[in-house]
Amino acid sequence: MSVPEAKPAPLFDKLALIGIGLIGSSIALAAKREGLVRTVVAATRSQATADTANRLGIVDHCGTDLAAAVKDADLVIVCTPVGACGENMRVIAPNMKPGAIVSDVGSVKQAVIRDMRPHVPAGVHFVPAHPIAGTEHSGPEAGFPDLFKGRWCIVTPLEGVDRAAADRLAEFWRGCGSMVEFMAPDWHDKVLGIVSHLPHLIAYTIVGTADDMAGEQRSEVIKFAAGGFRDFTRIAASDPTMWRDVFLNNREAVLEILARFQEDLFYLQRAIRWGEGDKLFEIFERTRGIRRALLDMKQA
Repeated sequence: MSVPEAKPAPLFDKLALIGIGLIGSSIALAAKREGLVRTVVAATRSQATADTANRLGIVDHCGTDLAAAVKDADLVIVCTPVGACGENMRVIAPNMKPGAIVSDVGSVKQAVIRDMRPHVPAGVHFVPAHPIAGTEHSGPEAGFPDLFKGRWCIVTPLEGVDRAAADRLAEFWRGCGSMVEFMAPDWHDKVLGIVSHLPHLIAYTIVGTADDMAGEQRSEVIKFAAGGFRDFTRIAASDPTMWRDVFLNNREAVLEILARFQEDLFYLQRAIRWGEGDKLFEIFERTRGIRRALLDMKQA
């Protein structure tokens, strides 16, 4: 008679989430399902959001007292828009226990480090991270445990921070289903500026332009929207607070990439104007290869 294999001990005794939107609720659901923690609590400034999280049973408890939530927590993850990370760290700092790990999920790293680091208490390990996963939906109802499955999570440990803490956080994200990559914060911001921030900026612009131009034909634009436009509207439906903060806090990288994009756009414009089909074909064939690479890596 075979003996059932014993489950490994949880990585953390108590996980505290500051913010319980799409990312926070998905972390909670994945961590509980995979047995990565014994207890999951959350805190949010909105009583209505806390009530929803409690009603859905996403966490063991969700309240509105941020500092109380982190008491005795071994792992704290700040899951708020990047513009609020510094203030939230200041609020929770007095209740952080020595030896705990504090992290975040922001898609900008240098600004988050700048804002959070001054408030991190001595003896607490600050390990920034960014799970590259999401949908256009927001709020605790939007969370699901497989959000991070097969997706990258970038960990950006700081110089002088205990490497064991970074490795432990990486193991947590692997337990949630992510593939983990370690990266310098400044390089992270440049890479994400290209693959995430610029596409969102373009999507917001295209959808806004279409809405401005449609006029009386707006209903027809919506009715006959093809796949390409639908894809842009999905991206442009993302949380406006989150993306406002991303662009304001990664402005140098975004502006640098935007200038390069404008040059490439002018090149395309000239090719179309002068009927240079060979140039257009060359660009389209090259970019088609990027899509194939994404499919091969199962990131599409």
